[in-house]
Amino acid sequence: IEISNLKVGVRVGVTDAELSGIQEVSICLQLFPMHPLTQLDDDITRTVDYHAVYERVKELAVAHERRLIETLAEEITDMLLAEFNLSRVIVEIRKFILPDTATKADSPTSSSKGP
Repeated sequence: IEISNLKVGVRVGVTDAELSGIQEVSICLQLFPMHPLTQLDDDITRTVDYHAVYERVKELAVAHERRLIETLAEEITDMLLAEFNLSRVIVEIRKFILPDTATKADSPTSSSKGP
């Protein structure tokens, strides 16, 4: 299950100049519910509230500044696994710092956590 291209304004960067302003990043999430999709039985309580995931990711991303987008990716991964009924999460963040390009960071904890 994917949430793609969630745009969030964050303060992230190595230099003071980067940290001085809000930069838009694009966050993509791959979410793996604790229960296999074949066992959801059309029951919302057995899966993930995607609107709540969206809100929590935005809230966490803007909470404070970070030097590295890898740090943000790891924080998002840890939060999602702790707060939602997920067995695995893959987080990808794209930061647009050079003209016509994107710098990408995948969460270093994108391999599964938990059972």
